[in-house]
Amino acid sequence: MSVPRVLNDRYEIGGLLGRGGMADVYKARDTRLGRTVAIKLLRADVARDSHLQARFRREAQAVAGLNHPSIVAVYDTGEHITSDVPHDSTHLPYIVMEYVHGKTLRELIRAKSITTEQALDYTMGVLAALDYSHRAGIVHRDIKPANVMVTEDDRGVLGQVKVMDFGIARTISDSAATMTQTQTVMGTAQYLSPEQARGESVDARSDLYSAGCLLYEMLAGRPPFTGDSPVSVAYQHVRELPPAPSTFNPALSQALDALLMRALQKDRNQRFQDAASFRRALRAAGAGIMPPDSASQPAPAPESTAIVPLVASLADTEAMLPDDGPSTRAMAKVMAGGALTTDSGEPEDAAEVPPALKRRRRAWMVTLFVLLALVLGGGAIVGYNMINAQPDAVQNVSIPNLAQKDKDDALAQLLALGLNPHSTEEFSKSVRAGLVIRTDPPAGSTAAPGANVDVFVSKGPSEVEIPKDLAGRTEAEVRQILLDLKLVIGPNQMVNDGTIMANQVVTTDPAPGTSVAVGTTVTLKISTGQVLMPSLFDLTKDPAKVKESVTEALKKVSTHLDVTFEEVENSVVTPGMVTGQSIQAGTAVAQRTTVVVTLAKAPETVEPTQEPTGSVTTSPTEGPSKGPKDSPPAKP
Repeated sequence: MSVPRVLNDRYEIGGLLGRGGMADVYKARDTRLGRTVAIKLLRADVARDSHLQARFRREAQAVAGLNHPSIVAVYDTGEHITSDVPHDSTHLPYIVMEYVHGKTLRELIRAKSITTEQALDYTMGVLAALDYSHRAGIVHRDIKPANVMVTEDDRGVLGQVKVMDFGIARTISDSAATMTQTQTVMGTAQYLSPEQARGESVDARSDLYSAGCLLYEMLAGRPPFTGDSPVSVAYQHVRELPPAPSTFNPALSQALDALLMRALQKDRNQRFQDAASFRRALRAAGAGIMPPDSASQPAPAPESTAIVPLVASLADTEAMLPDDGPSTRAMAKVMAGGALTTDSGEPEDAAEVPPALKRRRRAWMVTLFVLLALVLGGGAIVGYNMINAQPDAVQNVSIPNLAQKDKDDALAQLLALGLNPHSTEEFSKSVRAGLVIRTDPPAGSTAAPGANVDVFVSKGPSEVEIPKDLAGRTEAEVRQILLDLKLVIGPNQMVNDGTIMANQVVTTDPAPGTSVAVGTTVTLKISTGQVLMPSLFDLTKDPAKVKESVTEALKKVSTHLDVTFEEVENSVVTPGMVTGQSIQAGTAVAQRTTVVVTLAKAPETVEPTQEPTGSVTTSPTEGPSKGPKDSPPAKP
């Protein structure tokens, strides 16, 4: 049966992403919302099973209600009706899920690229998802590396854990899958809980066992159990203890060994009872602190049963009595509940018994009754005391002073004391962010083991002051300073400033020195490196002070502007006054620019020269004058 190209006139089916025992996963496009999704489609070869269809729909509806950042989101569910065979249509249920770009833990484990710190972080994410789903009533039943993805950005940096396939494993197990059906069990036998291997009902603790197997493999580089077949692996889950993971990775701490040994207990009552306690113990083990041994112990037998062996032991009284005749052993049989008979097997006739024997019998009967009374009375007293004995007083734990301690160290210390810490953040002016402010119950008080302790952690002050010394610093430096104060950086604003070099911070809005609430958006005003040229005309009426006035006017705009003066003759303007500037007023110019200022200079005057005696001058209309050689000789 061919795969439909479009589901529900909305989802365009793309390439195959993965194939499972009863469903295939395809990359698809949601044409209505314009986003890429992943679609899990029930395979056609199992779609005619009405039981599987009902389970698939029921699980899809349940999983669609899960909304957690560590769980692959489910956007939509539905079914596609196909009719490849005439008069025979098939309903194919499908689930539309979040498309995650990343790698599965199976790929990362095979590449041997998971560090111990990453393994702990990834497991914390898986446990967070399980904690949420278990509280929602959903048991995964198939936690394994192939069902856990780690997101990857465009630069190849790994990020958040995403758990997939919630509820589908339950459908597979309910479809009468056996250990020989390799397509459904081969991939999960290494992570199967003992109760699953025995065919018993599963609960949230079964998921935690599988999560323990997952953590074991990330730390040790191999699963806790391996074998030639799923059957042999399942047998080991039920009967054998796994080797300590430090056997394969000597760098692992004893705390992690102890944590995994508890997580992989055969009896589910001896494991972590919920994902939250597993996470707390994992956080403590990561810090090198041994997890508290709070596993449940088998309940002792009721105290009243202690009397039963005492009464039953009377059946052996016959062997302890003196061998002075048949009457003694006969009495023992009577006391033990037997019938009084003769050696021939016939009942004795009391009339034929000699008087001396009767006396001895009565003495022994009295003795036996006294013994019986003492035994029963003593047993009753012992049993009564055991039943009514007051339990030993619980030794309370003293709450340590955790003020000013790092949050993780404080939580680990409380876990080591057998307490149940919960952290809450609040603002504080006096305690640095990330450090403990106080606890409830307070330091010095006592609490019962397992009691809840609220740890209040500082988020820093609710208001901060924008530093005053930001001018002249680089944009990157100022951004980091403000981010450390938990302020938000808005879009930059470019401004002209004559004192701050280009691309350096001039000021902020709100201004430096202002107290603002945490989370306030701050605008950085960045220098363009340019200034506006002022008008240099008419700065003073005193020609002697013009140059000084021009220099001062430029310094007010920028200390990085230079000026030179030149003089030009001007018969109209008072000498010494400004007649021009090389850069027009109002023009934006770069710092270090030189402006040329023109000053008026009085025009030079020409002195008239005296004509020599006897010379002849002519008017301009008369032509050029004649020199002495050209003049006619003078008359006498």
